[in-house]
Amino acid sequence: MSSSTQQYVPEDSALIVKPISKRFSRYVRARITNRIFNYYFLFSILALCFVLGLVIFFIGKTALLTFAHISFADFFLSFNWTPEEDHYGAAGIIINTLSLTALTLVMAVPVAVGLAVLISEIAPKWMKNMMRPVLDLLVGIPSIVYGYLGLTVLIPFLRRLSGENLGDGLLAAALVLALMVLPTICRISDDAISMVPKKYREAAYALGSTRLQVMMRVVIPAAGRGIITAIIMGMTRAIGETMAVVMVIGNTAQLAKTLFTPASVLTSNIVMQISNVEFDSTWNYALHMMAFLLLVISFILILFIRYLGRKGSDKV
Repeated sequence: MSSSTQQYVPEDSALIVKPISKRFSRYVRARITNRIFNYYFLFSILALCFVLGLVIFFIGKTALLTFAHISFADFFLSFNWTPEEDHYGAAGIIINTLSLTALTLVMAVPVAVGLAVLISEIAPKWMKNMMRPVLDLLVGIPSIVYGYLGLTVLIPFLRRLSGENLGDGLLAAALVLALMVLPTICRISDDAISMVPKKYREAAYALGSTRLQVMMRVVIPAAGRGIITAIIMGMTRAIGETMAVVMVIGNTAQLAKTLFTPASVLTSNIVMQISNVEFDSTWNYALHMMAFLLLVISFILILFIRYLGRKGSDKV
């Protein structure tokens, strides 16, 4: 009796202790792994913030040196940009940038939002499955390809259509940018419209609304924040685009008085002149101030998007 007990107890104790030890070791490994990944992600966030801070510090520090040589009013209120004669008035270039962005959005937003409504609300399934990958492909096309098409196809067409000697200007640049930002605005708006709950549509139909009324008065207002976010994302790309604009706008630092006047915007002016100036010069500082303006505009738009998202989440 005692011998059988002595043989049984070790086996039973092994069966109990072994699973407990396995569970304990698995728990320790999980804790160690989680802690390692937490430290890794924290390091990644801090490194990203550090790099962003360095970019802001370097661009801002160099940009502010501009006002040690010229006044604030001369830079922001003067239209005379002739660095060779020590005139650094950027008002015309800033106005051209804002005008180009506004013209681009006027062209792209109605078409993009209309396409988004068509894809999400009207188109059959086979058309949705075809159009969405095509739009995703258009988003990924490099900007220089759009610029080359604008230079070789669009500008000669505008010359024949308008009778102008030059087709360069805000119109050509706006058409190229509208084609570039349209897929971005359309896809984000499509996602926002698709996320509108089905019960909203069913309730509107139950009240006797037509399909057009449901789309215009229910679906689009409900997806309004997502559509505004899409428009702002398209605006940030239009403001910061360089190569496509350089190839079609004419690159002349003057205020564009017509749609066919060769002009220059902040990005094109920077990329065309930055390689020809000395670092410790007022010209270089003024170009850095233009870059800093683009950075500030982008930050303001991104903060506005975050504000819209937080406001929407508070109401849910």
